[in-house]
Amino acid sequence: MDDVDRIVAQWARERPELRTEAMAVFGRIYRLARMVGDRQEKLYSELGVNRGEFDVLAALRRAGEPFQLSPKSLSASLMLTTGGMTGRLDRLERAGLVTRSPDPDDRRGLVITLTAHGRELADEAVVAGLDAQREVLERLPEAARRRLSSLLRDLLAAAEPQ
Repeated sequence: MDDVDRIVAQWARERPELRTEAMAVFGRIYRLARMVGDRQEKLYSELGVNRGEFDVLAALRRAGEPFQLSPKSLSASLMLTTGGMTGRLDRLERAGLVTRSPDPDDRRGLVITLTAHGRELADEAVVAGLDAQREVLERLPEAARRRLSSLLRDLLAAAEPQ
């Protein structure tokens, strides 16, 4: 029995008519994401960035050579407002991890480019973050990991807007 089981049991005692299956599933997903996310955040912090800043660096790194995107593309990729993106870009630029330059294809636009230092940090941080995730996930047998991944893919697809 875990904490989620105890919460579900309390609701069953107080409100037996409630269907709490979803609470059990999503409560565990939330707690797991929070625990692993906190571990990753600590690792990123040791590298000098927070989770949001890492997300920007990772998006630029995944974009491939020349490791650049427009602020609008970054905002869309990370589901962030342009205002939220501006703050992150300001901090990353001050740290020498990204540069802003005029978009050669649009006089009104900018291009955000990952610096060499930013690429090194992104590469180091992604390995550290994956290690934190793997440390938890590898406690399950391989077949269970594959099944869990498949079930979560199905659940995510079911949650997507139609």
